[in-house]
Amino acid sequence: MTINNTQQIFIGSDHAGFKLKEEIKLKLQELKYTLIDLTPDQPILTDDYPPVAQKVTTEVLKNNARGILLCGSGNGICMAANKVTGIRAALGYNTQSAKWARNDEDANILCLAGAVLSPEYATAITKNFLDTPFSEEERHTRRIEELNQLDK
Repeated sequence: MTINNTQQIFIGSDHAGFKLKEEIKLKLQELKYTLIDLTPDQPILTDDYPPVAQKVTTEVLKNNARGILLCGSGNGICMAANKVTGIRAALGYNTQSAKWARNDEDANILCLAGAVLSPEYATAITKNFLDTPFSEEERHTRRIEELNQLDK
């Protein structure tokens, strides 16, 4: 699935990823991506990343869409998202990792580290993720099927 400007992208963060989420949102909206933010308008210091991941993963699966999740390191929210059957969340630590996550693994959620990434670099990582289609090569499809068997 390649994202076009009319497709919904669900985004969410805990308090540690909130600032970067807001900055990425603005940049992506300027680029005409359709974002749906599933988190409050203000950071809540007592929030935890598992409920945020649950909200975004639910909408991604229900709408056959993609999502973006942020926490401080990106790791916790990625672990939480990957607990949900049907989700393939990937940590976007650089632009190439985001491209491979889509091309090779058909990842449907990108996880970002709100505490360490600059808004410009996080936007570049996210654009690579959103603009890269799944290759549908046999070896990649086979590996995804093998991943799906781990859920059973």
